[in-house]
Amino acid sequence: MQRYFVKQADLPELFGLPSEIYQHAIVVMRMKKGDCFEVVTTQKQVLLVELVEVTAQTAKVRVLKRFEHQVELPVRVTLACGLPKKDKAEWIVQKGTELGAANFIFFGGEYSVAKWDSKKQPQKVARLQKIAQNAAEQAHRVVTPQVTFAPRLNKIAFNEFDYKVTAYEEAAKQGEKAVLKRLFEALQAAEKGKQKSLIAVFGPEGGLSAAEISDLRAQAFELAGLGPRIMRAETAPLYLLAALSFVLELG
Repeated sequence: MQRYFVKQADLPELFGLPSEIYQHAIVVMRMKKGDCFEVVTTQKQVLLVELVEVTAQTAKVRVLKRFEHQVELPVRVTLACGLPKKDKAEWIVQKGTELGAANFIFFGGEYSVAKWDSKKQPQKVARLQKIAQNAAEQAHRVVTPQVTFAPRLNKIAFNEFDYKVTAYEEAAKQGEKAVLKRLFEALQAAEKGKQKSLIAVFGPEGGLSAAEISDLRAQAFELAGLGPRIMRAETAPLYLLAALSFVLELG
């Protein structure tokens, strides 16, 4: 069942499709009168709709059913990643969205090889935001993660989060195994009905500098090892999300 997001909080029983949904559903997917798909409002309500009218430029749908769909992680996870090379940011956003991330922040790390020209930053963020929306629709989520950019790690507002952790290669080399376990236990014990927030910081290919680690320590971050193997910059964030999902949703 195809799923699309709309920018409205509420929709009537009969409504016209926004142009971007028309383009994909009618032009690309070649849906016809009588076909059904799902629409998600900004209030996280899912609508099962049926195409009742299709013209060369417009289409109308009728709501068949309204329902809630609980598919989001119990904790709001923000991934803050040092700007990686090539198309790795796209990979992190796409797969991270499928795994349940709520937000993505890419920052210019001291060891980042990749650089974003200030004039091109809006277009790059917009492209990543579109990737997040497409992945959220494919994964049948009810929210689209937000993608932002920070020029430096210390420009991120860390005080907004309940829990803070960073994946640190040196901690892994020293055999650190307790931080993630403690974090997951705390999240499991958190008060039901009140969603907690977590920010997880990951370095670019060159890792995090000593100064950046010092700044994170000053912000009450815990330094976690992610096991005995060294992961790529685009792999580590996905490992965290998968482990978190296993503990909180399947455990």
